[in-house]
Amino acid sequence: MRLVDRRTPVDRRSFLKGAASAAPAAALASGAALATADAWAEGAQALTPHGLKTLVLMARDIYPHDQLSDQYYRTAILPWDAKAAGDADTRALLEDGVAGLDAAAKARHGRPYIDVGWEDDRVPLLRGIESGAFFKTIRADLVVSLYNQKPLWRKLGYEGSSAEHGGYLERGFNDIDWVDKV
Repeated sequence: MRLVDRRTPVDRRSFLKGAASAAPAAALASGAALATADAWAEGAQALTPHGLKTLVLMARDIYPHDQLSDQYYRTAILPWDAKAAGDADTRALLEDGVAGLDAAAKARHGRPYIDVGWEDDRVPLLRGIESGAFFKTIRADLVVSLYNQKPLWRKLGYEGSSAEHGGYLERGFNDIDWVDKV
């Protein structure tokens, strides 16, 4: 019986030729993926993509939830672009606030806010502006715009409104079983 070797013979020249053509293709593919990751910010009406991305990171730093994707924070921040398009004062508040946050980050870390890698390094920057109108406005709006997203409720353990079910008294108000164990 004759045995046939079904493996494709690869010599050094064909291997290098294949590797040389695969590297640029991989680089182009990864670059395209990076470019499309921020595509949501490119269609902004009034704010710059940099400003929107800064606001999303600021929202994540104000209300941090590691289990949540940036999608929920984007959904909470995107209405600010429409508000800025319709109101010059809102636009100025947001643009000046982002510029001030970037200036503080550059003074402390040598780079803009969105390029400061660690949350522990960004939080002191937010503490520095927490008494200002920009921070207070964004934080107050995020309470509603972030936590009023129904797809998010289940991830945070919120079952939704109880009014139509008779309230919380009959729906788990006193179901905490961990108190005796503590």
